[in-house]
Amino acid sequence: MGDFDLFRLSAEHEAIRAAVRDLCDDKVAPYAAEVDERSEFPQQAYDALRASDFHAPHVPEAYGGAGADALATCIVIEEVARACASSSLIPAVNKLGSLPIMIAGSAEIKERYLPPLARGEAMFSYALSEPEAGSDAGGMRTTAVRDGDTYVLNGAKRWITNAGVSDFYTVMAVTEPGIGTRGISAFVVESNDAGFSIGALEKKLGIKGSPTRELYFDTCRIPADRLVGAEGTGFQTAMATLDHTRITIAAQAVGIAQGALDYALGYVKERQQFGQAVAEFQGVQFMLADMGMKLEAARSLTYVAAAKSERGDADLTYFGAAAKCLSSDVAMEITTDAVQLLGGYGYVKDYPVERMMRDAKITQIYEGTNQVQRIVMARQLLRG
Repeated sequence: MGDFDLFRLSAEHEAIRAAVRDLCDDKVAPYAAEVDERSEFPQQAYDALRASDFHAPHVPEAYGGAGADALATCIVIEEVARACASSSLIPAVNKLGSLPIMIAGSAEIKERYLPPLARGEAMFSYALSEPEAGSDAGGMRTTAVRDGDTYVLNGAKRWITNAGVSDFYTVMAVTEPGIGTRGISAFVVESNDAGFSIGALEKKLGIKGSPTRELYFDTCRIPADRLVGAEGTGFQTAMATLDHTRITIAAQAVGIAQGALDYALGYVKERQQFGQAVAEFQGVQFMLADMGMKLEAARSLTYVAAAKSERGDADLTYFGAAAKCLSSDVAMEITTDAVQLLGGYGYVKDYPVERMMRDAKITQIYEGTNQVQRIVMARQLLRG
């Protein structure tokens, strides 16, 4: 009759979820409101995740990492996001920043940068977007000019997550102008490189505990062996990376939505109006039903996409875009409904759902806006 375990998580995956949830309930959630209020990097969360090997779980065992598969990594991100979206960007962006190296880097560059990431001695960020090149990433202007055994970088990057706390940055730059995306290459820049500097903190709507800053390259000279893959392959590597990491944003969105639904469920069961619990009103029950249904649909698509990421399936591009798009739209809807269910209490910072609603919004924007995701999906469908 077939494999009845096909759509069930393995015992190992369930154990990872339980371990991360316990950790987050104890050492992440208690600081989430303060991290948001102060716009401070969630150091307590980072220390707790690092101590339990959840800060960069995707790094292979060969480099000292936990060797978590794509689904396990998503579960980690989901559970951290349920407690604190800002903190979930620690494992998510560590994967985003380092995956180009895992995909295209030489053995030497992997050996140099992955072990310190695995040990929690350094964090990784990803630098693709620019002030004039957001959705049109191929329109970037940052250049890297070969000069003997070095490259000299000039330009700027914008919207770089965890900038300033990361030690390593995977940077896309133009090595051959005039040929579009085929002239873009990938490099690793270190935080202490001469000519590299970081801008002021962006004042954001949400994910306030995850610093977002600009990067500046002013005759920034780096060794030529920091090139990731061959010259001209950087854009291809960047897009291949996003096929995999958009699923981590889907997982983040699922986690934020789960946190909001959990809180709203507890609230409506306790809150009394007109002589009965708010949960007894059918209109409220219909809202809850829709929230739960859409959340499970988003989670299921995310996990299917994660499995495709792990296998490297040919249709990963479609499923990665679909999971990110659906999950982030659902997260925005569920967190907005959670605020509604709490009424006036949902609108004030004494309760966490207003933070979750603000945090959810970015999942519809970064790693490709949901408009871009729909373009990606349509192109995949039309190719047949």
